[in-house]
Amino acid sequence: MAASSHLSLRPLPGQNRPIFRSKCRPVRCADDRQALFNRIAPVYDNLNDMLSLGQHRIWKRMAVSWSGAKEGDNVLDLCCGSGDLAFLLSEKVGPNGKVIGLDFSKKQLEVASTRQHIRSKACYNNIKWVEGSALDLPFSDCYFDAITMGYGLRNVIDFRKAMEEMYRVLKPGSKASVLDFNKSTDILTALIQEWMIDNVVVPVATGYGLTDEYKYLKSSIQQYLTGKDLEQLALEAGFANAKHFEIGVGLMGNLVATR
Repeated sequence: MAASSHLSLRPLPGQNRPIFRSKCRPVRCADDRQALFNRIAPVYDNLNDMLSLGQHRIWKRMAVSWSGAKEGDNVLDLCCGSGDLAFLLSEKVGPNGKVIGLDFSKKQLEVASTRQHIRSKACYNNIKWVEGSALDLPFSDCYFDAITMGYGLRNVIDFRKAMEEMYRVLKPGSKASVLDFNKSTDILTALIQEWMIDNVVVPVATGYGLTDEYKYLKSSIQQYLTGKDLEQLALEAGFANAKHFEIGVGLMGNLVATR
């Protein structure tokens, strides 16, 4: 495990501070994972489109739909990266709603903020970007109407703590929708997934000079949780119910947990 460091929990320059808890504790994050996402930030969106043949956009819309976000809601996109889910949430909650996109990668947030400024939809003005950690969310208890998390839980250093934090900041009856690669218990699906990473994902990433960064993907999936394990983790964190859906012919999965 890499050494840890403190991350500041702050909005990007020029943004108003969201309603934080009165006391914000220092956050501990794995330096190597944070550095990885800073390095891939400039090409992250292009690679997502190429490697999924655009299918990631469908999966992300499904994740937002499962979150139950609606007009006027106050919602959180956790580990928001370059902002895809946050933009979709913004369209769901409309100009009267609020969206916070939180990530520990400053470079990813800069890309998200740039995308926000060049897009024309008025509702995107309701998005604020916050640099912080999924393991110590700087928000009050029962603060959000919905949470999404796309390809983030697998990359935190403590799955349980991240799930507990999602539970804490959600309002009773609200949902967390967690999209990620599926750690399949089906041997054939797992073999296909590994073959695609070794023979498609890594070679394409190599063309961008990101071989090592995308080799990490296979080991991160191996160390991740199965759908059943994710359901159990959510229940242990306090959620009333949890259901994991396999999508993308079993290569992806989406956990829906209701507080």
